[in-house]
Amino acid sequence: MLLRLQWGCRVIHRLVTVIAQPSSLQQLVLSPAWDSPIYLAAKRGIDAVGSAFLLLLLSPVFLVLAIAVRATSPGPAFYRWRVVGQSGRPFVSYKFRSMVANAETLRSQLTALNEMSGPVFKMTDDPRVTEVGSWMRRYSLDELPQLYSVLKGDMSLVGPRPPLVTEYEEFSDFQKQKLAVKPGMTCLWQVGGRNRVSDFDEWVRLDLEYIRNWSLYLDFKILLRTAKEVLSGSGK
Repeated sequence: MLLRLQWGCRVIHRLVTVIAQPSSLQQLVLSPAWDSPIYLAAKRGIDAVGSAFLLLLLSPVFLVLAIAVRATSPGPAFYRWRVVGQSGRPFVSYKFRSMVANAETLRSQLTALNEMSGPVFKMTDDPRVTEVGSWMRRYSLDELPQLYSVLKGDMSLVGPRPPLVTEYEEFSDFQKQKLAVKPGMTCLWQVGGRNRVSDFDEWVRLDLEYIRNWSLYLDFKILLRTAKEVLSGSGK
């Protein structure tokens, strides 16, 4: 009887654990388009041509922003963004520096004010953000240097946002599924949930929804919505 009771308790404990962590039950489902060499080649072609065109077109904007960052805050114009890409491969990307030069060392003092549950840090009124940086973030201008990473092939125009190396080290197996495909500059979270989603697992579910339903048409819709969000100045 005692052995039966112990066995029953173990079963109940396992059931409670599974119920408490529903995200672990979600299996990665890939859109059939990911298996098509033609679709993948088309996506890469759009990335390469689009990023090259935008880098040339926006080169005067790059110059103005770089001067503005350097003139208003001590430190480099660009921030070396150490992130993780497809299948957990680390790489270095770049952003225009929107925070003070020692922002990473100051982060530990703000941990208690994190507005995002999970390994990612998000804070609406982050005191580390400079005045010019706040304006750039509003229109996502600080993200423009990532076009170089798209041109190189480390990123795509559309795809799940890449996490910092330090964030990825704390990812659960469920959260790591978002890196089954190449990361991107914009995604479903970027255009539909970044100002209201506070649960990182919910962010991951949006990324998995993109992976599950991906098509070139979906990329096109996300790019159009991104342009609308950028022009409206909805960034933070």
